[in-house]
Order: sequence, then C-alpha cells, then structure tokens
Amino acid sequence: MSASPETLVTAADRLLLPEPGIVHTLAPGLRARAAAVLLRMALDQALDAYWLRVTPSMTRIGKHRMLCLEWYAGHDTARRCRTTWSALSAACHYRTCELPPAPAEIHTRLLEVTGLLSALSATNG
Repeated sequence: MSASPETLVTAADRLLLPEPGIVHTLAPGLRARAAAVLLRMALDQALDAYWLRVTPSMTRIGKHRMLCLEWYAGHDTARRCRTTWSALSAACHYRTCELPPAPAEIHTRLLEVTGLLSALSATNG
C-alpha cells in the first residue's frame, strides 16, 4: 500500500517545518533532501493518477508523461511540472561537492507541488 500524494506532501511539510519543541537528530539539509524525495514521489503519483484518467497507456514510460502533458493539461501546467520535477530530482541526489538543498528552497517546491496536485486533479485532459 502506498501513501497518497497529499499524505506525502504533509510528511514533507513536517520534515521541513517541525513542530516547536521537537528535537530532530537530522540536519536541516538532510531533512530538506528527504522532503524533496517525498515531494517528487507525490508529483509522480499525481501524474500517474492524471494519466490513468486521461489515457492509461501514458503511464508506461515516464518520459512520455512529461512530453505530452502540454497537449492535455495545458502549457502552464506542463511547464510547472517539468520545472518542479527537475528541481526536485536535482535536490534528491547526493553530490559530495555540493551543499544539500536549503529547506526554504524545498518549501517553495512544496507549495508548487501542492498547486500542481490541484491542477492535475482538476484537469480532465
């Protein structure tokens, strides 16, 4: 059983903005990277759900989902999906010569993923 995209976004939000009084053993950069992974998973699941509604054959190859999204969901939604997915993918990967993503940067992506979840669920293709 997998978590819904909304549940993944909520979990990412808790990682980025912990409740007052909670002590975390993870550094903020590590929590931001973990949140980025959750957000990318949420976006992937939302795209799968969108394509299952519109045309199920589009869920087979991930690259096609992004390339064809513009013709089904509109230019703005497709651009936002590509940009957000790419930024989250970059934030997910550990590179020894780079700093981890900033929590504020990932929080901005969280807001964008939340908007995309709404846009993708409202669009019928």
